[in-house]
Amino acid sequence: MNIYIDADACPVKEIVLEEAKKTNIPVTLVKSFSHFSPNEDTQGVTTIYVDTGADAADYRIMQLAKKGDIIITQDYGLASLALGKGCTVLHHKGFAYTKDNIDSLLTVRHYSAKARRGGHKTKGPKAMADIDREKFRELLVQKLS
Repeated sequence: MNIYIDADACPVKEIVLEEAKKTNIPVTLVKSFSHFSPNEDTQGVTTIYVDTGADAADYRIMQLAKKGDIIITQDYGLASLALGKGCTVLHHKGFAYTKDNIDSLLTVRHYSAKARRGGHKTKGPKAMADIDREKFRELLVQKLS
């Protein structure tokens, strides 16, 4: 098992790194070159940089991921693809994407994008709270067990 993080805007990277270290599960951070850091990776962590294109990180994660891997993302499209590949996919707010919820999430995303293109304002995501971090940690620990 490996853990892949869609890492450009992931607010739970440190939690994943802490919990993965406890279980010796390798973590791969996939970031765009616009988030380049000269810092060396810690043991058990690999960083892969990709072009700054809209879905470059998603495509790279899908190239690397195998059935049974864990993927951390807030991108519903990537989540859908990863579920189809047999991966466990987690959102940083502390819920798992499943075959039961992905269609409704994609539908809501589609209608929200359609409304924005039509000039309507839609609400953005709620700010990340400590309770979200704790829910995420609990879910991740459960999935790593």
